[in-house]
Amino acid sequence: MQAAARESYAQALARLDEYVPTASPEQLRTVAEELLAVAGLLTREVPLRRALSDPARSGEDRVRLLRQVLGDRVGADALALLDALVAARWSVPSELLDATEQLGVQALLASAERAGDLSEVEDELFRFGQVVAGDSALAAALGDRRVPVERRASLLDSLLGGKAKEVTIRAARVALAGFGGRGVEAGLTRLVELAAQRRDRNVAYVTVAAPLSEAAEQRLGAALSARYGRDVSVKTTVDPRVLGGVRVVVGSDLYDGTIARRLTQARQALAR
Repeated sequence: MQAAARESYAQALARLDEYVPTASPEQLRTVAEELLAVAGLLTREVPLRRALSDPARSGEDRVRLLRQVLGDRVGADALALLDALVAARWSVPSELLDATEQLGVQALLASAERAGDLSEVEDELFRFGQVVAGDSALAAALGDRRVPVERRASLLDSLLGGKAKEVTIRAARVALAGFGGRGVEAGLTRLVELAAQRRDRNVAYVTVAAPLSEAAEQRLGAALSARYGRDVSVKTTVDPRVLGGVRVVVGSDLYDGTIARRLTQARQALAR
């Protein structure tokens, strides 16, 4: 998003965050579903997306159009958020679509937050992402855009049904549908990060050759929190190929102290 679009989205998100403390998890889940349904409509109906973001039309005119299209199919709470989005400034129509989808995801995560489940949802999304990343056949089946989303969602439900929170499953379906234009794995990663952000945390992706003890993971998390001045959510992946040591990624920062990297550096030095 460009600067004006980021500001427009931030204003709508602030409006949602004002609503969250007074809403129940069920109310937030309803708002999320309605926002995501409208995002789906904007994905399918390109002329509508253009009309609702057309800078040549006034914000009031765009809101009237939105209400004419939706009728009474969206509740008052979701409609107020959609009004704010449609009345705002967007550089290109795709920004309105992305903002609507992101706001729906934020409402979904807020429902887990209100239920006290957000940390668990974050962990479940990460673990499912690991499962998908570790199984090329599964990743291909879930990410095949030639197959209708409904059929791929049935596979997802068979994997997660009864094993994960409903919010986790719904969020994973958003990734399946191409959240923000991403593939399934990247969509799941972004959802993990958004869940962590709602808990005011950074995410540290840690790769080790063998599982860390709980105490070691806590020490690492504490050290990273001290470094970044913010709580850090540690997500650990076990990969024997690193041979030993630890690889940590936090945002754009990479700390690679693995044996595999040292061996690579040694080979490169000898080849010079």
